[in-house]
Amino acid sequence: MLNILDVLEKMNSNQKINYDKLLQQMISNWQAAAQRPKILLHSCCAPCSTYTLEYLSAFADITIYFANSNIHPRSEYQRREAVQNQFVADFNTKTAANVQFLAAPYEPNQFIQLVKQNHLEDEPEGGQRCAGCFQMRLDIVARKASELNYDYFGSALTLSPKKDSQLINQIGIEIQQFFDTNYLPSDFKKNNGYKRSVDMCRAYNIYRQCYCGCLFAASKQGVDLKRIQKEAKAFLNQLE
Repeated sequence: MLNILDVLEKMNSNQKINYDKLLQQMISNWQAAAQRPKILLHSCCAPCSTYTLEYLSAFADITIYFANSNIHPRSEYQRREAVQNQFVADFNTKTAANVQFLAAPYEPNQFIQLVKQNHLEDEPEGGQRCAGCFQMRLDIVARKASELNYDYFGSALTLSPKKDSQLINQIGIEIQQFFDTNYLPSDFKKNNGYKRSVDMCRAYNIYRQCYCGCLFAASKQGVDLKRIQKEAKAFLNQLE
């Protein structure tokens, strides 16, 4: 399998990296070698996995890994996990794909400790708290991908125009060096990926949340977490 580090070594270190083109290069390499890799793909929510799955499932065997202990409150985490799982099932039914779904344990104290130990409570959205959150989740995904012998690990986070794709990819590349798996570069919002995700959310009737999930960001944005919790619990009760 093509390793992104091998590709980057041949590039000018001063040039800005186009991670979408790197992914296209990897896909071309798989096709030329008649390979269909196994990818463990982190997803923060069903909306981010929509176009991402539509694009990647044509070339690889995908397992969505829902690993997001940054989400608060617990009921909202459970709602997003349930919606993600349902979308995977609906996507498979509609497209005859065979996407798998895994969920990591919900361990919110891990994220809270990360933030407080590094004094990141007051960081602005997109700042060091977000970088730490990306690293925490990508590390979990890489560890699981190595454990289960996946060819690649990656994240659907790069679909969001509110997330720094350059930073996410840089973190993923660094993490790769500590595990026996390869990082999958991406910038899924390119090629109208984000627009397509909005259309797919409408077509599949997918819940689109109003905040990333982080308690600290939600507080700064004035998100009514009591209302979120009430709505999430009502949604979960309907599933019982």
